Amino acid sequence: MTADPPAALEQALEQSHGVKVKVEACADDLALQNDAVQQQIDRGATTLPAGQALQDSQVVEATVQECADDLDEVTATLARGIADIKQVEVALTRSRVALVEAEASLLTAQEDERHATMRALHDAATGLPNRVLFDDRVTQGISLAERHGWSLAVMFLDLDRFKSINDDHGHAAGDLVLREVASRLSQHARDEDTICRGGGDEFLYLLVNPKSRADVERKALAVLSDIAQAIKVGGRDLVIRASIGVALYPRDGTTVDQLVRNADTAMYRAKNGGCGYVLFSPAQATSGA
Repeated sequence: MTADPPAALEQALEQSHGVKVKVEACADDLALQNDAVQQQIDRGATTLPAGQALQDSQVVEATVQECADDLDEVTATLARGIADIKQVEVALTRSRVALVEAEASLLTAQEDERHATMRALHDAATGLPNRVLFDDRVTQGISLAERHGWSLAVMFLDLDRFKSINDDHGHAAGDLVLREVASRLSQHARDEDTICRGGGDEFLYLLVNPKSRADVERKALAVLSDIAQAIKVGGRDLVIRASIGVALYPRDGTTVDQLVRNADTAMYRAKNGGCGYVLFSPAQATSGA
């Protein structure tokens, strides 16, 4: 198992330091030998012992060779350290690429999750919240109303004689009408309100904290007026009428089911009476109207 790059480089530095010490010691020995020779010359010696000179030369040669071997080992250690560093750099590069790919996969998964949530909580034909999301919004609205003393209004809207549009002009025309009605309803909604397609040609409208009962009635009349404007379908102008029933919190119910059911009851009263909109009253529930 190879040492990690920092350890290999540290080992090379230690070996290099050892070589330096040996070279310095060799230089000191040569200096001492040179001094000894010089002293003999100064004393008038004309010859030097050949055996001693040969021995000294061999010692120096051995030391120099040892230093050369040590330097070769230092070079090999450095080469291993550099190779290990390159391997680490390659591994880091691969890790960075893998991280980028993982982040991209995570973003894709999050986007897919958002789309799945959108599909689960919205109507495919109109893009409006579906009944699941609407019920959740009403539940939240009731909690806020209880806490702050607010009122709420749930409007149940049904298009009159919508079946004849599908029968006479086809389902594509019917889908176009539903999308246009959804768009017109959305133009009336504030940020805190919620428009929902309940299914078929039915829509629900949660109005959060209206100023008064009269304000709710004005909103119902404005919605009816906008929906009654002609819708172009296949080069023809179709005029759509609607009926609206209204239930008020807390007077007409304190749960989602009660408010939607009573608004539905009032809507049928409006449709049967041909009066556009009707506010729920307990008498409607008891009479079955």
